[in-house]
Amino acid sequence: MTLAKAYYNSPIGTLIVKVSHHGISAIQWSKEIHKEDIPEETKECVSQLDEYFKGHRKDFNLKLDWSEAADFDKKVWTYLLQIPYGRTVSYTDVAVAINSPKAVRAVGAANSRNPIPIVVPCHRVIGKNGDLVGFAGGLDTKAELLRIERPLEFGKQGNLF
Repeated sequence: MTLAKAYYNSPIGTLIVKVSHHGISAIQWSKEIHKEDIPEETKECVSQLDEYFKGHRKDFNLKLDWSEAADFDKKVWTYLLQIPYGRTVSYTDVAVAINSPKAVRAVGAANSRNPIPIVVPCHRVIGKNGDLVGFAGGLDTKAELLRIERPLEFGKQGNLF
């Protein structure tokens, strides 16, 4: 149950931040432009997102609400939180790390269900060959998030190398 939601105009578009009684429950892209509205319950998340986009924050310190998620998804998302800022791993790497080496597609599906992108950095998961694949916000947005984290390595053309 959503307690409050904020419209935050980020450098990658308008984000809707949703908060439940248990923590941040979702960050979603809005296709519409909204007047920025930051209720008290969402201020810490919006503040940390703002610091991230300005290059001043590498880790988020927020309570997350995954109460509705499947155990496998939680396992994947917990691993995503361990991927260091500016680093990328493959879907295969994630599957191996969570002791499910044959579950590469399931890892991809769990990534696609991640309700709290950016904070839970599913954008740091790329194809085994280094290609940018699969991101709810679109590949251009995924590239921009990686560019924020790796400005010297991830050039304006969106190439990893």
